Amino acid sequence: MTTDSLPSRRIRQALRTAFVADALAMPVHWFYNPGDIFRAFPGGVKAFKPAPSHHPSSIMSLHSTKQGGRQRGRSTAGKREIIGDVILKGRRRFWGQSNCHYHHGMQAGDNTLNAHCARVLMRTLENDCARYRKDHYLDAYIEFMTADSPRHNDTYAESCHRGFFANLEGGRPARDCGAVTHDTASIGGLVTIAPLVFALRLADVPLDVVQQHCREHLWLTHPDSTLAGICAAYVVLLDDLLKGDGPDAAREALVRCARESADASVVHLAEKSQSDFDVIGGIYSPACYISGAWPGVLYLALRYLDDSYAGLVANTNLGGDNVHRGFVLGTILGLVNDSAVNALHHGLRHGQELDREIDGLVSVARDAAGTQ
Repeated sequence: MTTDSLPSRRIRQALRTAFVADALAMPVHWFYNPGDIFRAFPGGVKAFKPAPSHHPSSIMSLHSTKQGGRQRGRSTAGKREIIGDVILKGRRRFWGQSNCHYHHGMQAGDNTLNAHCARVLMRTLENDCARYRKDHYLDAYIEFMTADSPRHNDTYAESCHRGFFANLEGGRPARDCGAVTHDTASIGGLVTIAPLVFALRLADVPLDVVQQHCREHLWLTHPDSTLAGICAAYVVLLDDLLKGDGPDAAREALVRCARESADASVVHLAEKSQSDFDVIGGIYSPACYISGAWPGVLYLALRYLDDSYAGLVANTNLGGDNVHRGFVLGTILGLVNDSAVNALHHGLRHGQELDREIDGLVSVARDAAGTQ
């Protein structure tokens, strides 16, 4: 493949759109009453905004700072606290405050923690010449998350991160630190999958091997068989869109994926003229759980296949776990549309760094083609 090949261009645009979707949704992440979104941002969020000081749906104070999941009564005297001592250093004080925003202090165009983890994987793949080395990623992930001077400015870490580092603190090998909690099967687990698929497929790694690597990678932080099944379908969808021939082929790939990995009604719902709120928040949960989030992504992708920006705005103002849902949605829409969100991309806080990382990933993957 040449530098300007269609797959290379699609990968660049897909990743750009994914990071835009994440930053766009950040200020209203986990707002569960859409009315609260429109009260905080009259007319809805249509451009990058900072996180507001007040979050009407926040339950961050109920989440454990010592492990994955919610607060528990078990004593942990003498142990380091995961939030503040191990990760998110300097951010612990915000977790006990009522209505504190999950992304307290983040500015317009900032990306959230899971998006930064996708960047960690991109840099690792570039350093390893588009070969997936689980231990190399784990080393980079642990270094990134535990840095004394934080390398991101997020305030919140999902259960998967807190559970991982609680297990690591307990003496488990890093490969075995994936924690099982009530929300292990969540859409956030798919955020780091696309860069891995793109690097390996551009390097001509067979699709079944890519699926194996993606499952192995997913299991590091999200050990759940149901989520792994959705991940396998997501890998196939990304591959179909990467090599597809135009919007009609993209729609066929999405319809096939919906019927095989979600339910056929997704297609019917996307074709009806109705409010998105009737579907996401009505039929499918807007929360992180993959049972509702995955069909929600497919619904939005089918509904907004020809208009990435409209799809990202719709996703944002639906609330719930719109950040992680948006990252996956943005990846899908970006594979189909060439330049719909480039103006927003230039407003990302780390947009120039991100472009260098995307270009580096594409370059080494293309050079590795035929050598894997």
